[in-house]
Amino acid sequence: MSLTRAVQHMWQRRGLASTLLLPLSWLAGGIIARRRRRYTHNPALIWQSPVPLVIVGNLYVGGTGKTPVVMALVKALAARGWHPGVVSRGYGAQRTVQPQVGRNMLDPAIFGDEPALIARHTGVPVAVHADRPLAAQALLRARPEVDVIVADDGLQHYRLGRDIEILVEDERGIGNGRVLPAGPLREPAARRDTVDIIITHMSTIGEDDHDTREHPPEAAAHHGPQRVGMRLQACRVRRLSDDHQQNWADWLAAQGQAPVHAIAGIGRPGRFFAMLRAAGVQLEQARALPDHARLHPGMLETMGDKSILMTAKDAVKCAPWADNRLHAVEVEAVFDSPTWLQTLERQLREAAAGRSTGGIAG
Repeated sequence: MSLTRAVQHMWQRRGLASTLLLPLSWLAGGIIARRRRRYTHNPALIWQSPVPLVIVGNLYVGGTGKTPVVMALVKALAARGWHPGVVSRGYGAQRTVQPQVGRNMLDPAIFGDEPALIARHTGVPVAVHADRPLAAQALLRARPEVDVIVADDGLQHYRLGRDIEILVEDERGIGNGRVLPAGPLREPAARRDTVDIIITHMSTIGEDDHDTREHPPEAAAHHGPQRVGMRLQACRVRRLSDDHQQNWADWLAAQGQAPVHAIAGIGRPGRFFAMLRAAGVQLEQARALPDHARLHPGMLETMGDKSILMTAKDAVKCAPWADNRLHAVEVEAVFDSPTWLQTLERQLREAAAGRSTGGIAG
């Protein structure tokens, strides 16, 4: 069993290894609680955006599907007449003193792979910086038309004021319910009760990268967060060398039973490989990489001349040297209850109406 599998296995149970780590989790929990109280008791420390702000975050450490939710949300808001912008830490990018702001085709080395992916596939302006309030202020200065901000991650970044919190989970739920390192949670499980919406990213049947079991989202309670189920479905394949695109069904029909390779540097690579296999794709080699891994041509030398499928997140890092073998499988989020977007938009309009006029907060 790999180290990653062993840790995930431990985090799903309250076994001996997890219990031995509890003192460290108690220490971490105390630090978390103290930090949150600092902002609760000192509202002046919180930067409040002059436009409504939505946080999309998680409690379970690692990939749960936040970025697809962000992309689906900003596209939906734009279709409804809003002018959204996105802020992010820009994980894996070069650290800069000043926030970076851009849109469309962005350099992942400067912005990070996820912000570059969001910018490419939504067309909305994106700002990155470790200090999210600084990123949001830079975004609003550079793009004054922005009337709603979506933060990709940042649920625990309490200096960033927020109007709506969306928690993204997957079928692992809260694991054993313990805070790091005895469990997988960034904050105590009770934090789930304080968010506005919980989106559960359901796995593809056959996923094999972790010891997990698929189950539906919990039934919505009379009080508490609205609960929504989500799946990712492949929609098209894009050849990186010339941007040629085919819809997923046409690509599958043309490919037939010819074997291909696949590579994934995301939080849960097995989820991507399982999706391909479930669609009937014959994988000769499936290579899992660490999340946010940097890609270079030498990594693909052993894959011969067969097509290589990768996630859209990985594809943004390959544009400068992509050849005809490289194909991005682009996905879209499908929600089991689309009414959650209507509810969220109503909350945003209420938040916008309740704001006083004035300049950007500093």
